[in-house]
Amino acid sequence: MQQQPQALQPPFDNTLSRARRSVELGLVLLAGIITASAYVLASLGERASMPARIVPFMVFVLSLLVVTHVVVRFVARGADPLLLPTAALLHGLGYVMIARLSDHWAGLQATWSLVGVAAFALTLFFIERPSDLQNYQYTSLALGLGLLLLPMVPGIGFTSGGARIWVSIGPINFQPGEFAKILLAIFFASYLGQHRMQIARGDKKIFGYTLPALEHLAPILLAWAVSVVVMVGEKDLGSSLLFFTLFVVMLWIATERTSFLVVGVGLFAGGAFIAYKLFAHVQTRVDIWLNPWDQYTGRGYQPIQGLFALANGGMGGTGLGLGDPAAIPAAHNDFIFAALGEELGLLGTTAVLAAFVLLVGAGMRTALRAQSDFDKLLATGLTTIVAVQTFIIIGGVLRVVPLTGVTLPFMSYGGSSLVSNYVLLAILVRISDTTARGLHEVPDEASLSERFAAWRTRKTDAKADAS
Repeated sequence: MQQQPQALQPPFDNTLSRARRSVELGLVLLAGIITASAYVLASLGERASMPARIVPFMVFVLSLLVVTHVVVRFVARGADPLLLPTAALLHGLGYVMIARLSDHWAGLQATWSLVGVAAFALTLFFIERPSDLQNYQYTSLALGLGLLLLPMVPGIGFTSGGARIWVSIGPINFQPGEFAKILLAIFFASYLGQHRMQIARGDKKIFGYTLPALEHLAPILLAWAVSVVVMVGEKDLGSSLLFFTLFVVMLWIATERTSFLVVGVGLFAGGAFIAYKLFAHVQTRVDIWLNPWDQYTGRGYQPIQGLFALANGGMGGTGLGLGDPAAIPAAHNDFIFAALGEELGLLGTTAVLAAFVLLVGAGMRTALRAQSDFDKLLATGLTTIVAVQTFIIIGGVLRVVPLTGVTLPFMSYGGSSLVSNYVLLAILVRISDTTARGLHEVPDEASLSERFAAWRTRKTDAKADAS
């Protein structure tokens, strides 16, 4: 009997994955060199002497970057080579400015940098396939809403900077909303991926407009309602705007119905108008945005000092270490972009904006290339979070929009923000790697848990045969 020929396997090689990782390594090292050079220049400008800790600092920075690259090389070698280096550059520049402002903040941020890198690595190790997250659809919703409402619990939540967004558990203070946004993005992606056809098609008509069944929209409307509660109860305009935008954008992408986007914008405009009429803190934010000069000695002092700093920077900046960023209240978090603008000037801030555009572009490219609806929606949602946060805070500093309390991703001081953004980045890296494997750009090898399961199966079979 003639033996049947074996099916031909697609010819794989590691040329593409090696090329991507080589590009990533080069860019990561470049980000490290830029960070170390900026640290030296800032120290020279401030103290006119080389920093005594320059060697430990360079070792610390390069070690963090090399560790993250090695993790990606081993467990996500098909990932987009721009994601990690761009985030590393933004993180490095932000750290230099934080160290420029305070050694104490710099020490704390260095600790959170270690935690962030560890969270990045652990996320890549534990999330071996993005589709695994779909199994935790309603768990993500429950945890996300719970974290979002946690600051309102008496005895745990507390107010800082006018917003009740902080939680204190023992010696640890953190912002649970930073992690809630990722969990809600996972829920939206999973739920919309399963029900997008029913939501897009609809089954009821009101005034000629087709609406989906309430049971299909109820979970998402619940998440939207909680964002309103956040705005009212926690006075956190930034998070409310972020969650609402995430909700509208993902619904629009999933259904491809522009009407949802138009209705979403209308609901936002109506909600903003009602909030302005009902809540004094919203009126204050808008009044400061429209005319901060009348309140220069009060609430308008911070945005005006930010404008002075940007104006003082001019085209090329005063030079690292030669500005006066300490004159801006909260320059290490809300107004770190203004502090950078003073010392790096228009050219430097344009480079920072270009880095954010590259990061968002890499995230959107990951979403466009993704093969499954869940991966596509999740990548879109996570990238939307980064883009909207960046727009809100930089737009607030430049007085394009009212200033709200969100952080600039990877740059602002804060452990909650930094760790959550590294988790977000790791999920994007995992989606990008999974897509590359699905497109046969790199070999789709078994994951670590799959190899361990196969080894246990072989061991069990061997025992059974022996008996």
